[in-house]
Amino acid sequence: MFNFIQLALPLIQAPMAGGITTPQLVAAVANHGGVGSFGFAYSTPEKIHADLVSAQSLTSGPINANFFVFSPVHLPSNQIQANAIEALRSLGVDGAQSLTIPAEPFYPNLMEQLEPIWKARPAILSFHFGLPPDGVIAKAHALGIAVGISATSVMEGLAIESAHADFIVAQGIEAGGHRGQFDLLAEDEALSTLALTAQLAKHCRIPIVAAGGIMTGAHIQNGLAKGAQAVQMGTAFLCCDESGTPPSYRHYVLHKQDRPTTLTNAFSGRPARGLENTFTRTMQNQTTLPFPIQNTLTGPLRQWAVAQNDAEYQSLWAGTAYAQARSMSTKDLMQQLRNEFEAEQ
Repeated sequence: MFNFIQLALPLIQAPMAGGITTPQLVAAVANHGGVGSFGFAYSTPEKIHADLVSAQSLTSGPINANFFVFSPVHLPSNQIQANAIEALRSLGVDGAQSLTIPAEPFYPNLMEQLEPIWKARPAILSFHFGLPPDGVIAKAHALGIAVGISATSVMEGLAIESAHADFIVAQGIEAGGHRGQFDLLAEDEALSTLALTAQLAKHCRIPIVAAGGIMTGAHIQNGLAKGAQAVQMGTAFLCCDESGTPPSYRHYVLHKQDRPTTLTNAFSGRPARGLENTFTRTMQNQTTLPFPIQNTLTGPLRQWAVAQNDAEYQSLWAGTAYAQARSMSTKDLMQQLRNEFEAEQ
């Protein structure tokens, strides 16, 4: 079973869906002392199998397979649907004019997605947005797979520990991408990464992984000082040579560093942090459909924007410290992080 003491650098490369976490990126992180992660949020079982086999052919290091835990969802009233479509069409770009309301099923079947996991047996299986269905953690353990689950509060962390998971990912408010909150109707405590890590380390017995705003070796050391056994870093890997980040997205991360990040639910129906752009500004306070129906609805627009090399209508997920992102090979970034981390010891 995976243990953090195995790592040359106490680091998990964060799972990022949408093609960013390529087999090459995942394997390179694992080959150079960390945990490489896939974000399999919406992936088909066939794609999950292919990616895992590909990465495992490139590394014998630890791989993490991450999944969303979707909650049942229904389409709202016809009027809300019409308002959500109109909000997007009013953007006035070609990619928004032909959008249509998605049909069921609104999200993939998690148990079907997990079938390739039981065959490939990556070192780690992790979840975002809540606890997996009954029996999943026990099955993973029976196959020698460690389980991690993200938390945004101590209450969620205690639930994760009670479910017999192996570690908690402490997702601070600085983190890029989707907030991992279990209950969207509950108030988000919006704790910083270091504050949440310290609270979880105090109240929980299982290992804590600090996530959010961590970009350098000094940041890794800060997380460990608050009680974490490792950190999780996503934005730091966006501009690595092996990542699948679109060129226009990379350009904004590296060259539009005066832009703030913002939490928006306009892309997916659920709060997520990314660079502010025309889409996030224009869609502020507009009608959106529930998660992940809104995500499917806006998918063709985002794909159009990538094809047009137009980052103003893409979901540019990134953490608050994105200005410290570096463009280099994964090997070089891992070595630089290790050098910085050791310099702090």
